[in-house]
Amino acid sequence: MDPSTSVRNSGNGAEAKGIELRFIQPGKPAQNAYVERFNRTVRQEWLNLTIFESITHARETATQWLWRYNAERPNTAIGGITPYQKLAMVT
Repeated sequence: MDPSTSVRNSGNGAEAKGIELRFIQPGKPAQNAYVERFNRTVRQEWLNLTIFESITHARETATQWLWRYNAERPNTAIGGITPYQKLAMVT
C-alpha cells in the first residue's frame, strides 16, 4: 500500500466528524516540522531504548513516557519548562 494514500483511503472517520485532513507534499518533512521533531524524540527517548514484551507493555511504557515528556521533562523550545507548565501559563 502506498503510504501517501493510506490515510486518505482508510475510512478513519475524520470526514464524518467534520475534521479536514491536510497533507504535506511527499518528501517535504519540513512542512510538518513540529510533528517530525516530536517523532524523532519519541524514537530516540522511548522506542529505541525499549524492548516490548507485549502490546500491553508497549501501551504502559508509552503512557509512562508521555507523562514524563509532558509533566517532567523540560523542553528547551518553550523556555526550559514542561509542556504542562506552559499550558498552565496560557490557560
